[in-house]
Amino acid sequence: MSGGRGAAGAGGGVVAAGGPEAAAAPAADAAPTAGAAAAEVLRLLGGRGETLAVAESLTGGLVAAEVTAVPGASQVFRGSVTAYATELKQQVLGVDGALLAARGAVDADVALQMAAGVRGLLGADWGLATTGVAGPDPQDGKPVGTVFVAVVGPGSPLRSEGNVAALRLNGNRTEIRTESVRSVLGLLLRQLSGERAGNGRAQDTEQNGGT
Repeated sequence: MSGGRGAAGAGGGVVAAGGPEAAAAPAADAAPTAGAAAAEVLRLLGGRGETLAVAESLTGGLVAAEVTAVPGASQVFRGSVTAYATELKQQVLGVDGALLAARGAVDADVALQMAAGVRGLLGADWGLATTGVAGPDPQDGKPVGTVFVAVVGPGSPLRSEGNVAALRLNGNRTEIRTESVRSVLGLLLRQLSGERAGNGRAQDTEQNGGT
């Protein structure tokens, strides 16, 4: 198994995965599964009286499926938008057309704007987003396994604010999509846990898996 590491600060910005320090990171399987992360996210949001919406591209509805598999999800989950086609990211989620034209759909700022867009569109407190290349071919000049996951929540009124993690994932198409689901739910879980501990601006570290 090989992997890298991406980091996202609570005030925005992104650090690409990889680097010599990655070997010191905990093993990917030490992180919660997607199902466990979804259950804990719903528990924390339910306790705060807050809601969640999801915008998905490469994951094609898998994040929403994990969330809605948890009993009682309807108390927190508002819904999701699967904007698979690039133009739908602009037309439905409000992603800036000039940004999409300049950088393509696989981009950190696109992920942030997707999360902000679905949050506003569905009237949720928190928005999640996934965009990336699951394969088998590269997209917009980005290699297979390039993924961006983003979280935008209360206190993030601007589209450029929020948390975003850059992932460099190995494995086949199914493995890349599965790890993307776990990663975006884990990103939100760490932000919620950090806020609960009074450390909402602490830096998040993302461990990437794959085979």
